[in-house]
Amino acid sequence: MNEELDQVAELAGGFFTKFCAPHEARWGKQQHVDREVWTTAGQLGLLCASIPEEYGGGGGDFAHEAVIAIEQVRALAPSFGGVLHSGIIAHYINAYGTEEQKRAWLPKMASGEIIAAIAMTEPGTGSDLQNVKTRAVKDGDDYVINGAKTFISNGFLCDLVIVVAKTGDEGSIGDVSLIGVETAGMPGFSRGRNLEKVGQHGQDTCELNFENVRVPRSNLLGSDEGQGFIQLMHQLPQERLLLAVSAAATVEKAVQVTVDYARERTAFGKPLFAFQNTKFVLAECDTLASVCWSFLDGCVEKHLRNELDITTAAKAKWWLTEQQCTVVDRCVQVFGGYGYMTEYPIARMYADSRIQKIYGGTSEIMKELISRSL
Repeated sequence: MNEELDQVAELAGGFFTKFCAPHEARWGKQQHVDREVWTTAGQLGLLCASIPEEYGGGGGDFAHEAVIAIEQVRALAPSFGGVLHSGIIAHYINAYGTEEQKRAWLPKMASGEIIAAIAMTEPGTGSDLQNVKTRAVKDGDDYVINGAKTFISNGFLCDLVIVVAKTGDEGSIGDVSLIGVETAGMPGFSRGRNLEKVGQHGQDTCELNFENVRVPRSNLLGSDEGQGFIQLMHQLPQERLLLAVSAAATVEKAVQVTVDYARERTAFGKPLFAFQNTKFVLAECDTLASVCWSFLDGCVEKHLRNELDITTAAKAKWWLTEQQCTVVDRCVQVFGGYGYMTEYPIARMYADSRIQKIYGGTSEIMKELISRSL
C-alpha cells in the first residue's frame, strides 16, 4: 500500500458502503444489481482502474484492482460485478484487441456505459475449455455463432460478451478463438433464465444462447484465429489472483465480525469470548488470516513485476479459497444458530464462499496444474 492506494481504498470503500451495501437485500431478490450503480462506479473512476488512460481507464496497475476488490468485501457488498468487468475482461481487450476494438469498447467499459461478460462455460463443458461446442463459422466478412453458455456472470446486464468459440476443426487447442459480441438488438442472441444460486444472490448469473448470431470478423480478439486458448491461459493467472484477493479479504472480514459478536454475545453469564474454546478458534482463524495476507502480498508483488507464473497463481487460488471456506465455517459455529440466519453477515458469507473453490478453475484443476511443476 501507498498514499495513492490508500486514497483508492477510501474512495472504493465509500462507494460500496453508500451505493451498494444498503441495496444488497433487494438486489438479492431481483438477482442483479441496478444498472445505475455501474455508471456511478464509472463516474468515480472505479471501473477499469488498471487500463491505460488513453482508453478511458485509470492508468493504474493490478494493485489498484486488488484494493477495490478488498474494499468490496470489507463493505459486505458482494453483488457488484466490477472485479470481473475491470480486472479480467477489460484486460483481454487491452492485451489482444485491435486499436479499433480498444477505442470502441474500453472507454465505455470505464464509464459503465458498457457492462462486459465473458462466456466460457457451457452446459456440457466446465473446465475443459478445449472442447467447447460453441462454433463461429466464417461467412463472408462475418462470423456466424451458434451455441449455448451457462453460469455467465454479468450475463443478465451485459452489453458486450467475449465468447469462447471453436473456429477450427483440427481437434486441438488451435481451434479456440475469442470473439466479441455486442448484445444490444443482436438478432439470434438471447438470455436464458437468471440462475438461482446457493449464494451470491445479487450477482446476476445467467444462460446465454447464440442462434446464428452474426458479427463482423473484425470482432475477433487477436491477429489470427486459434489464439483463444493461449489467450485464456495467459489471462487466467490474474483472474485466479483476484479470486485469491477476495478470499484473503473474506477471511479477514469473517474473523472481524466474529470477534465483535463473541465480545457482545453472552452465554452462561459471560461473553462468548471469555470461553477458552472461542478464544482458541479465533486465535487460529486470525493466524490463518495473517498467513493468507502474507502469501497473497508476495503473489501480488510478483504479478506487479510480471513474474507470477501459472503454478503460483494456482497455489494462491487453491489454498486461499480453501482457507476462506474453512475459516468462515468455523466462524459460523461461533455464532451458533444465529450463524445460520441470513440477517447475519457471516451466514451470507458462508453461502457466498463455497463457489470460490469451483469457479476460475476448481480446486482439483488447481492441484493438477501445481502437480505438473513437481
